[in-house]
Amino acid sequence: MSDQKRIALVTGGGRGIGRAIVERLAKDGFSVAFTYRENETAAADLVAELEARGHNAKAICADIADIGKTPDMFDNVGAWGGGKDHGFLNVLVCSAGVIEHAPIDSIGPDFFDRVMSINARGTFFTMQQGARHMRDGGRMVCVSTIGTAWPSFGEAIYAASKAAVEQFCRVASRELGARGITVNSVSPGPTDTDLLRNQASVADLDGVGAMTALGRIGKPEDIARVVSFLAGSDSGWVTGQNIVADGGLT
Repeated sequence: MSDQKRIALVTGGGRGIGRAIVERLAKDGFSVAFTYRENETAAADLVAELEARGHNAKAICADIADIGKTPDMFDNVGAWGGGKDHGFLNVLVCSAGVIEHAPIDSIGPDFFDRVMSINARGTFFTMQQGARHMRDGGRMVCVSTIGTAWPSFGEAIYAASKAAVEQFCRVASRELGARGITVNSVSPGPTDTDLLRNQASVADLDGVGAMTALGRIGKPEDIARVVSFLAGSDSGWVTGQNIVADGGLT
């Protein structure tokens, strides 16, 4: 397999943590396909930046909540990567998700279904299809949150959706282990992304940063380094784990 392309797919790779993961995996030598949902310009810019550095990248517009189109997403990646119907994928990173907060008393069925359909249902069926197209010895990584262990006000549905993802990973590690495929999740602490800065003040971010052992909030690159390890050959004896990457906050 040394003459085959190493193919990685990152969902939600157009911005924030997902973008940092795309950039790191490309640096690690993978041909990286990534999905985005809305910002086509940002996705095209990322592809252009990576190609200018000599990397191979592809952006795919996809909504993981639309599970009827999930097989098409993988067929698209396979065709681009020159793979066959089965066994073309080396790494799958499920980073796509939505962060929505609301107190329990105010949550209606639409809110509940929207968060769960993207974070839990969409991730589950992405993992299912990914396993079907993954080469033996592949790597699967899902992005969770420290909110599953350290929940905050308004995070009931969000934390529950990510807790489901962690359990998907634990069970999948058992089911895919015979093929040498590892499955893990990563739980970032507060991370310096545009999304977080739109939700919290500078004072709040500084306050949380001061609570960590390292005295700052995380950077997307911090999380990407952990994913890089889990996606690489040195992590072959690590599976079914949830790796907390929060600078010692919890």
